Amino acid sequence: MDRRRLARTLARMAAEIAERHPDLNHAVLVGIQTRGVPLARRLARLLRQAGGEEPAVGSLDITLYRDDLTTIASQPVMKGTDIPVSIDSKSVILVDDVLFTGRTVRAALDELIDFGRPARIELAVLVDRGHRELPIRADYVGEGLNTAHDEIVQVLLAEEDGEDRVLLLEKTSARRRPPREPRPKEASAKAGSGSTRRRGKRP
Repeated sequence: MDRRRLARTLARMAAEIAERHPDLNHAVLVGIQTRGVPLARRLARLLRQAGGEEPAVGSLDITLYRDDLTTIASQPVMKGTDIPVSIDSKSVILVDDVLFTGRTVRAALDELIDFGRPARIELAVLVDRGHRELPIRADYVGEGLNTAHDEIVQVLLAEEDGEDRVLLLEKTSARRRPPREPRPKEASAKAGSGSTRRRGKRP
């Protein structure tokens, strides 16, 4: 996916969000750190450019909610959570770059519900690559790819990486071989996001 295709994909996703949420005053976009945050901000700008209200945008650092925290690093880097408005009774749209096993989204749901009680939570992802380990599906999908489990989907964004590009790499040779062309997934991925039990204080 090059810069132009990525821009078209985000514009389509924004149109789908606007169709489902005609009153964006009651919606909040929350990007999952790291690349979900610039994607959420871009979607918010696109919604405003389309003539709607620009929804509030927040960021979520799910590091301490991960179920593999003890295996990723002895001192994981925290990028911080910032949700500038109350999410109580709002429609929250979680935004991430890649949906893979579903464990990142599960951690995001656990943390998000500790901040309040939204009316509903939806999920928007730029790339859905399959191989789910938890019953989680996205409501808005930019591109669905059929991938091998050991392949790597690398999303590059100008805000973080200096360019917009999506690559599909072979894990064992990602540094030596050029990326191959992605294989579009045939099935549509439009459905409700899965839920998870919260570990917070609220019943």
